[in-house]
Amino acid sequence: MSNYQKHALAEFKAAGWLDDTGKYNDEMQEAICTNVLKMLDIFADEGHSGSSASYTINLFKKIASFEPLGPLTGTDDEWHEVGDGVFQNKRMSSVFNQSDRFDGQAYWLDGKVFWEWCSSPDIDDGKLFKSYFTNSDSCVPIEFPWVKPEKSEYVFTPTEQFPNEDLTELPFMS
Repeated sequence: MSNYQKHALAEFKAAGWLDDTGKYNDEMQEAICTNVLKMLDIFADEGHSGSSASYTINLFKKIASFEPLGPLTGTDDEWHEVGDGVFQNKRMSSVFNQSDRFDGQAYWLDGKVFWEWCSSPDIDDGKLFKSYFTNSDSCVPIEFPWVKPEKSEYVFTPTEQFPNEDLTELPFMS
């Protein structure tokens, strides 16, 4: 058993997915963990360590997530028509182009992620939590060459109950 597998099994146990006898407590989690262990077998067999391990992991993550390895160019061969005059980028599925949006400039669907404070007596004893969502206002125009940012812009959305991002400004929170 490789060190990768030993580490994985210890972490599966620490996460509560695996009991002391080696039995998983959830069928779906067992299937996923089994897949991860298979990938770790291949990774260990290839002999990666140090910088090659980190490079391989990052490359695999990008490719497995269907992300491009370099900047999008916006050239004609990167697009396919998915609707009447609506074009989707072949290298990054969250990039689109259509003549009636942003004056024909390409755009990224996930440029802005909106959030608001929420509470529900049914969820975690009514404690406050952030609810995240996207909508048509999440799209932002992009220019080529384009590289996906590390993260989207997060935008607070006030509600009647929670008009401020800073909860200390609410009278019932002080």
